[in-house]
Amino acid sequence: MKNLFLILFLLPSFLAFAQTPPGRISGTLTDSTTTKPVPFATVAIQTLDNKLINGITTDDKGAFMLDKIALGTYKVVISFVGYRTKTLDKIALTPEKPVIDLKQITFSSDSRSLNQVDVVAQKALVEDKGDRLVYNAEKDVSNTGGTAADVLRKVPMLTVDLDGNLKMRGSGNIKVLVNGKPSSIMARNLADALKQMPANIIKSVEVITSPGAKYDAEGSAGVINIITKKAIKGTNGTVNLTAGNMNRSLGGNLNMKGKKLGLAISLNGYQYRNIGETSSTRTALTEAGEPSSILQQSTYRDNTGTGGYGEMSLDYDPDSTNRINFSANAWGGNFPMNSTLDSRLTSPQGGVLQAYHRDIQFRNPYGNTEFNLGWTKSFKKPGREFSVLTQYARMPDNYYYTIRQTSMQSEVPTYLERSTNLSRNNEYTFQADYTHPFTARTKHDTLNFKFEAGAKTILRGIGSEFVVEQATTGLDADYMVDPTRSNDFTYDQRVVSGYTSFKMDTKRKWNLTAGARLEHTSIQGDFVSTQSAFSSQYQNLIPSFTIAKTLKDKHTFKVSYTQRISRPLIWYLNPFRNSSDPKNIQTGNPFLNPELTHATELSYSTFGKEGASFNAALFWRQTNNSIEWLSTVDEQGVAVSTPQNIGRNASYGANLNLSLQPNKNFNFSLGTDITYVDLTSVALNQRTNGWVWSVSPNASYKLPKDVTLQANGYVGSGWISLQSRNSGWYYYGLSAKKEMMDKKISLTLNLNNPFNRSVRITGNQFAPTFTAQNTSLFVNRSVRLTLSYKFGQMSSGGKQSKKIRNDDSKGGGQ
Repeated sequence: MKNLFLILFLLPSFLAFAQTPPGRISGTLTDSTTTKPVPFATVAIQTLDNKLINGITTDDKGAFMLDKIALGTYKVVISFVGYRTKTLDKIALTPEKPVIDLKQITFSSDSRSLNQVDVVAQKALVEDKGDRLVYNAEKDVSNTGGTAADVLRKVPMLTVDLDGNLKMRGSGNIKVLVNGKPSSIMARNLADALKQMPANIIKSVEVITSPGAKYDAEGSAGVINIITKKAIKGTNGTVNLTAGNMNRSLGGNLNMKGKKLGLAISLNGYQYRNIGETSSTRTALTEAGEPSSILQQSTYRDNTGTGGYGEMSLDYDPDSTNRINFSANAWGGNFPMNSTLDSRLTSPQGGVLQAYHRDIQFRNPYGNTEFNLGWTKSFKKPGREFSVLTQYARMPDNYYYTIRQTSMQSEVPTYLERSTNLSRNNEYTFQADYTHPFTARTKHDTLNFKFEAGAKTILRGIGSEFVVEQATTGLDADYMVDPTRSNDFTYDQRVVSGYTSFKMDTKRKWNLTAGARLEHTSIQGDFVSTQSAFSSQYQNLIPSFTIAKTLKDKHTFKVSYTQRISRPLIWYLNPFRNSSDPKNIQTGNPFLNPELTHATELSYSTFGKEGASFNAALFWRQTNNSIEWLSTVDEQGVAVSTPQNIGRNASYGANLNLSLQPNKNFNFSLGTDITYVDLTSVALNQRTNGWVWSVSPNASYKLPKDVTLQANGYVGSGWISLQSRNSGWYYYGLSAKKEMMDKKISLTLNLNNPFNRSVRITGNQFAPTFTAQNTSLFVNRSVRLTLSYKFGQMSSGGKQSKKIRNDDSKGGGQ
């Protein structure tokens, strides 16, 4: 191992001898009439076919210098409000003359009065970036005032059910990043976290189905990277106010970016309402398959949760090659899950064995804080970079419930129960990365290479103390601790990893990326109260490769393969038993093993004029040691649900994404996917298979006077697990946006499922110990009105900070 890291450390030094000297272009911009400098003008370096290479703004003396440009022939485009755009053609950087000083450049003012600048070209709603699919959430007006769950429902290849559970191509084992870095709030409970993140702060969402070696190996289905809005040069901000029957929020952000120092602050408060009801009938079976009891239950819930989110980031650039960044964010709130429950247990002959009514008060006050500190060093060679990044995250996560049980005929309590689960999660991360590009030329081609290497350590400390008290008489004075349902649990996990990756691009449009990541995991767990401990360790070598060929500059074919590993998170490991419904008990499993997934993909993408694009992919994914929640039912009708390693989960499918822009005002996109799921458990002697599919259309039209209309929808076939099948569901939404006062103020109206109050989903469960039928009703008809105000000014410039991340693009995917 020591020799491996020594080789990785020394290799870039040897490669440096093969470098072509970097190019540099500089100059000074002056007004043609006054001869005074023109500060803060935009200077862009473009290829001869108008592709942007780099850009900068002139300083207060009108000077600029771009010193990270590969050798070649370019044009320099200079623009500024009130001046005519100036283009300098055929600026050639050669090995003999890699540095060009344009000296004094005169800039002529534009005599025309500019009342408003209209941007005709629009960024597509969905873009194919080769190694990832990008959904530009900020361009979708229907997201205004919603949550991250609303945003992800519209992202190709992703499905979010009405409970907020996220899946990619039918699999829920996904690594979710925020700005390229792991987020402990997402690891806690992904469904809850997506409901709590405001949509207004999301810029885009990246879907990465075949992550390279630079990414952590976690997430068997792939990686989702949520990019939040970032500050650029200047002082600016926004204030957003949303009112609605299901969502309410108030928030804003302030960004100040100077030449060396940048500060960004964001604060948001929100409320989310959840209304629903369920009914179920479950038949417990004996070993011979005969009914032993029948359980009929109905529940109702109507809860409103309140929370807040805040973030502060500070960036300092002591010079042009160094950046120091610090950021801190905090989440907090309380999302209750109060409900009423009617339960009736009968014999197969119809005799009542047990019947009761329960009022359940369940609350989950939580908090989460993260701190990031990093240093990034860039070099004269474009793309060469070294960074050291650290992160500390602390997440107390507590659960409390109280139960008041009565008979069906009386309101006098016959049983009382209360429980406390104090859970915590501390996480420390240390990471170092190095990137080194170089170029080689052959007789027939030019080869551009990029070598990457890095190391990372993650230390996780998890604890859970839970106590259950009960009063079998129904009197508060008779509460007693139940020692069989109380315990203290500690869990420590350490992941040490190193990776190396090699990328090659050729002038003939071939692209090859290959890499490997070695991860070593050690685990120690201890049930303190019962004095029982366990430990384990394992290591995984994760290979990955992608090969792509582009024809005629717009048709790209790609083949990729990677392995992924999914370590069970605290939500799966916590052994706390949620017995708020004594007939349906849920508990974690601290003895889970990680999943290992093999993923292969064949894809094709192209684009045309007027913003049209098309992407299609065939994929195969097989997960061994797959983790699923499984239930067993005893003869008394009590079901215990816990996550288990079931065996094999294989998926075969295809997805298509089409975007059209017939004119500058109209955009249309359509995403479809179909997957054949095959789940097999030899230990449980069960197998389930079948097809799942979904279709997601989205259309927007821009009317005169800054009015935009949009319609979107989703229809899907439902989902399949080892023990269940569920019916499909759909949603649709209509949106209208009006911009006023030079687009500083916008008013957005969103209607979701306006003609249907709720969505009804039916399901069937099956196992050797039971069969069940259930119906769930989710109220999702909603209306919300959002007022947004923008203030200040901003311009391009500056560079983005790096944080703990697994994103191989610079600047967190910006």
